[in-house]
Amino acid sequence: MMTSPDSTARRVAVIGGGIAGLAAAHRIVELDPACELTLFEAGPRLGGVLATVHEDGFQVEQSADNFITTIPWGLDLCRRLGLGERLVQTNPACRRTFVVRGGRLCRLPDGFLMMAPTRLWPLAVTPLLSPWGKLRAALEYFIPPRAGDGDESMAAFVRRRLGREAFDRLVEPLVSAVYAADLEKLSVLATLARFREMELDHGSLIRAMRHQMKNRPAASRESGARYSMFVTLEDGLSSLVDALAARLPAGAVRLNTPVTRIERCGEQWTVETKGEGGRGKAEDRAAAQSPFPLPPSAFDAVVLATPSPVTANLLRPTDPTLADQLASIAHSGTAIVSLGYRREQIGHPLDGMGMVVPAVEQSPILACSFSSRKYPHRAPEGKELLRVFVGGARRPEMAEMDDQQLQSLVLRELSERLQIRGEPCYGNIAHWPGTMPQYHVGHKELVAGIEARVAALPHLALAGNAYHGVGLPDCIHGGEQAAERTMG
Repeated sequence: MMTSPDSTARRVAVIGGGIAGLAAAHRIVELDPACELTLFEAGPRLGGVLATVHEDGFQVEQSADNFITTIPWGLDLCRRLGLGERLVQTNPACRRTFVVRGGRLCRLPDGFLMMAPTRLWPLAVTPLLSPWGKLRAALEYFIPPRAGDGDESMAAFVRRRLGREAFDRLVEPLVSAVYAADLEKLSVLATLARFREMELDHGSLIRAMRHQMKNRPAASRESGARYSMFVTLEDGLSSLVDALAARLPAGAVRLNTPVTRIERCGEQWTVETKGEGGRGKAEDRAAAQSPFPLPPSAFDAVVLATPSPVTANLLRPTDPTLADQLASIAHSGTAIVSLGYRREQIGHPLDGMGMVVPAVEQSPILACSFSSRKYPHRAPEGKELLRVFVGGARRPEMAEMDDQQLQSLVLRELSERLQIRGEPCYGNIAHWPGTMPQYHVGHKELVAGIEARVAALPHLALAGNAYHGVGLPDCIHGGEQAAERTMG
């Protein structure tokens, strides 16, 4: 359906109904309530990987389960949507992380934040490092910064600053739990650039962290992530998806409608789709899609909030070089096994937020979140909810492994680590193959090149987790920025 010549309202298409696409669509409506917005989603529901399951008294997040507030975009959006009162913080009694060594859970040294210590005594007494490993990490204070502004891998950066053992036993498991990446390839500048800035500004990570933490004594007692800075929604993160969808114009959302082609045509973009073009709740429609393309629609602007391989395919007829750049962004995948137990089945006290597992432990598990300790409302009284992460760049095949085989591997490993007796009373498995972009060395330069070519295409913008951050606030910010660019 082409734009009517009598219409004066701006017509905008958002392609992709994940959190970035929803944020873009919502921002477009905020900026221009009179615009004619259409959001195309290939699947049967909105939200992308964000999904909350409520079963048997458990509240199970099937991907991200909270977001950080030190960058404002997630918090700000929740407040604009009227969700501010529903935000809850992590449990203050459990703001610590465990690291597996030799099959045992050892507490991460207090004040060790991702890749740098704020306090030396906890590092000196930790059983996670040998005496030489502790000495080598402490020598970081005296190692001069690397000259130049070039990128380097996370592994190279941390070994250079803290030594091999600190990398293997502390940093690698913490960073892998966030990025599901091969740290020999993961870019420092595209992921944790603040640590490189600390090195340059202060000459040492230890010196920089101690300087920063002088006025934050409470935060310095945490380990791993800054858990006091994380929040979630009491009804689950799906409530954010629902709130965004509710703010969109009636009939704007078209589920089960994959976009097969976009093309610049004069002053507009034409969007070709196939499928039902269904509107409203997914359960109100049949799941089957029509194999025939629907008539193209014309739009004044387009936001592509699809995964970068999909974006590459859609833009290939318009700009093959741009498509090649987008397609070069590698992706890994994970699976999340959520398990419920009666409290008396678990021998470990679960007095933390969870555990991470170094690659050198040769375990199938990347990490395990003690979900109901992190946020107590996620399990019925007397029960515990654990979320186990597997796959990533370490074991990519596990993202698509058969459920029975996957659960068997996880149960065996988890039972040993947490002294679990008997079978779980609840189980849920979510597979997310190919959903985690890998920010390899040179990623910032690659994205700069992508954005330069996109800027040459009028009224087109990209959004999603492949460019400037994989966290929920980053995706929200990217979607909102894309909306603002397309709206002028």
